[in-house]
Amino acid sequence: MNDSRMVEGKVVVVTGAGGGIGREIALLMARYGAKVVVNDIGASLSGDGSDPGPAGRVVSEIVTSGGAAVANTDSVADPASAERIISAALTAFGQIDCIVNNAGILRDRIFHKMSVDDWDSVLKVHLYGSFFVSRAAALHFKEQGSGSMIHMTSTSALVGNFGQANYSAAKLGIAGLSKSIALDMQKFNVRSNCIAPFAWSRMTSNIPAETPAEQARVERLKQMTAAKIAPLAVYLASDLAAAVNGQIFTVRSNEIFLMSQPRPVRSVHRAEGWTPETVARHAMPALQASFFDLERSGDVFCWDPV
Repeated sequence: MNDSRMVEGKVVVVTGAGGGIGREIALLMARYGAKVVVNDIGASLSGDGSDPGPAGRVVSEIVTSGGAAVANTDSVADPASAERIISAALTAFGQIDCIVNNAGILRDRIFHKMSVDDWDSVLKVHLYGSFFVSRAAALHFKEQGSGSMIHMTSTSALVGNFGQANYSAAKLGIAGLSKSIALDMQKFNVRSNCIAPFAWSRMTSNIPAETPAEQARVERLKQMTAAKIAPLAVYLASDLAAAVNGQIFTVRSNEIFLMSQPRPVRSVHRAEGWTPETVARHAMPALQASFFDLERSGDVFCWDPV
């Protein structure tokens, strides 16, 4: 295989591809030979409004460079609409080989101020959207005996962050969704993996930058361009990634991390069973040395990006 045409002939749907990470993934997929459905409703960062312009502009870039792409402005947050996204690939290119669930919005609020609408809107786009698009593609993948699903999770969920209960819940849910898809569909040669991206984009541009420390952090984040995420996504869409399934990766500038997944850390045992008193006296003191701190993503990834 010519590596520069790693996804030659494949048809890839990228949601939220009108800008940021999605745009860079769509452009690189096309550069490496894929035919791309550029999906984006053109909403604001909080999910309001619509505009066909962003998706159309990315399609124009791809076509001008000699690639093949079509625009789609259906919402991922509705099952019938998600079906139309997959149908757009089938209508334009006759097949579907990979989906990249990248579409997202933000409604950050400290938890006690988070409204039901803040919660519902974010879950609908991120978690429900990933399910709807994946489910719409799944039967086609099963019938053809191949397919790759790539989902965007976040270290805000895998590690933690302030003011993002809705976003974190959705993104951790996506990690669970991806693993379940990988287990259920491996017998059909269908793969499902997650990427937790660090990138300066519209999704991170509202990070506070008032103090010198915050300003310095923002400048570091700006070094982590959205284009740094795309190579891993192209690889995961390719046949070279046939043995990669059910994994969670983090990309931070020039670094790629394989992330841990929950496994037992430490255990305690009493032959006679437990009472609340022995839990307090024995179990918790024995387990406490292995407790996880209340850390945020920036506490764990505390060094400058490479």
